[in-house]
Amino acid sequence: MQLPTALAADPVCRAHLAGRQHHPERPERFDTVLDGLGGAGLLDRLLPLDSRAATEDELLLCHTPLYLRTAKQDVEAGRPHLSTGDTDITVHSWDAALHAAGSALNAVDAVVSGRARNAFCNVRPPGHHSNAGRGMGFCLFNNVAIAARYAQRRHGLDRVLIVDWDVHHGNGTQDIFYSDPSVFFFSSHQWPLYPGTGRTDETGAGAAEGTTMNFPFPAGAGREEILGAVENSLMPAARRFHPGLVLISAGFDSRIGDPLGRFTLTDEDFADLTRTVMELTEGRVVSVLEGGYSLAGLASAAAAHVAALSA
Repeated sequence: MQLPTALAADPVCRAHLAGRQHHPERPERFDTVLDGLGGAGLLDRLLPLDSRAATEDELLLCHTPLYLRTAKQDVEAGRPHLSTGDTDITVHSWDAALHAAGSALNAVDAVVSGRARNAFCNVRPPGHHSNAGRGMGFCLFNNVAIAARYAQRRHGLDRVLIVDWDVHHGNGTQDIFYSDPSVFFFSSHQWPLYPGTGRTDETGAGAAEGTTMNFPFPAGAGREEILGAVENSLMPAARRFHPGLVLISAGFDSRIGDPLGRFTLTDEDFADLTRTVMELTEGRVVSVLEGGYSLAGLASAAAAHVAALSA
């Protein structure tokens, strides 16, 4: 019997930016993902994961003590945005971010322990722009990076692959692992677009040379370019890398019609991307939500992605 797909959907994540009007990364994103999964008949097939907050020690796997103190003080002081960058915050943002990271760690536990075949984390705030000492680009903590390091430290995995198909480059994730040969980072992203990083010649440093792979594409790129990069470049490299776990920074702002990007991926394209990367670890995948700002597009793309995970 096939193991189930787990779902982390901690309602605490909804509280981030509650009451903040007209922000792209709004609380309704959390609800619309669940609505999309429910409308596709997927919720009853998924294994719900418990709620928990990441601990300080877990956050310190990827973030500096100074940054954690600064971010917490910014939230507690009622600042409208982090002092480290362009991330809007409200009074509940610290708790929401703790539970977003905790959701990813619960998902790693479920998958690596064999309770679930794979997992999807409906979390916010997103994380892939946050580096060790700075939150930026809607992000407080780098959920997927913390999950990668946690999988290594808690479960003893030697090598982890992170696949980031958000329309924006995952600069924070790249920064955290740029000199670490045990974590392979792949990103496809629109160029030029925020945050202006992710050139093809950014390939890792020192012993990690070759374990960062960037595919910057112009506006209008879609299936041919992005799935092509995954199939023709990432997959051969990843098979040589032999990851014990695949983490996905699942940004659905690369879908056609998103207000913050100009890529043209369809729901079926996301399903095909999902099925392709699942081949690397016999489906052992933890997917963590990043962007996606058209509510209708986010709902249908997330449903297609989770349907592929759970097939």
